[in-house]
Amino acid sequence: MNYLDFRHITFAHPQYFILLLLIPLFIYWLRKNKNNKPSFTISSLKGLRNSPVSTIQKWAPVLNLLRILSMLFLIIALARPQSSNINETINSEGLDIVLSMDISGSMLAEDFKPNRIEASKKVAQEFVQNRLTDRIGLVIFSGESFTQCPLTTDQNILREQLNSIRSGLLEDGTAIGMGLATAVERLRNSKAKSKIIILLTDGVNNAGLIDPITALEIAKAYKIRVYTIGVGTEGTAPYPTQDAFGNMVMQQMPVQIDEGLMQKISKETGGKYYRAKDNNSLSKVYKDIDQLEKTKIEINSFKRYAELFFPYALLGLMCLFLEILLRFTVFRRVV
Repeated sequence: MNYLDFRHITFAHPQYFILLLLIPLFIYWLRKNKNNKPSFTISSLKGLRNSPVSTIQKWAPVLNLLRILSMLFLIIALARPQSSNINETINSEGLDIVLSMDISGSMLAEDFKPNRIEASKKVAQEFVQNRLTDRIGLVIFSGESFTQCPLTTDQNILREQLNSIRSGLLEDGTAIGMGLATAVERLRNSKAKSKIIILLTDGVNNAGLIDPITALEIAKAYKIRVYTIGVGTEGTAPYPTQDAFGNMVMQQMPVQIDEGLMQKISKETGGKYYRAKDNNSLSKVYKDIDQLEKTKIEINSFKRYAELFFPYALLGLMCLFLEILLRFTVFRRVV
């Protein structure tokens, strides 16, 4: 145990450190009384200039140093130094979450910056960073659906998979039912007490082999809570298209989100529907879900103290005893 490592030592009675002011007062008293020693007057010091100084005289200041050290160690002992040992037991009840993200062509609309899909990827990554004890998976869908990443606690892998998604990976369209059903499949055998899907889309179901209502009933059967997010501004949004000459131009396209369906899915599964109209509101949506779906963590802490004052008291008494012993033996004729 390092008794001088004060970074890991606490003091039961730190008020005794006020006594450290006695040390500079003691040094001041020594300096003041240095000139009050008995003296005699002689006519000249010429004959004494080459007088040798004895070894005992050279080492006489050691007595004062020992007195100062004894005061320092005894004051530390009075402050009662202690080291603490903390044992913590952490019990975590993680959640299983699947992010189901629309990557259809309409997700390239630029009412979000730089576009809907990139903005969605960014906030999803921020959400993942805050869920250290949860298993999270990733499903993507457009005209069909695909499991991009199964449930995992490895944030690095999940973030890499989020970075790699882009529009055009799957057949175009908006298969909301397929996106929901695939996410349910990833959670079907989950043993977690809470199973959650975050379904994000910017359109209306127009593709896929599974109807959204059928997927909803399956989610309800497995007691999966679904949060739905509709992304897109009101009215129209700029969308990149090719003109007759093959040049990429921006064209205003109507924003169509089946909010009725999204509200039905979230309400019947115990979740919540959100409408995100820009980057800031989308970020707030994920923060709200993060607050609603808190992971339960219990920490049992036990702190044990070990008393460290005895070595300091012993050192202080040893310095004091050595100073008294030397003062009345070796340095008796000097002081």
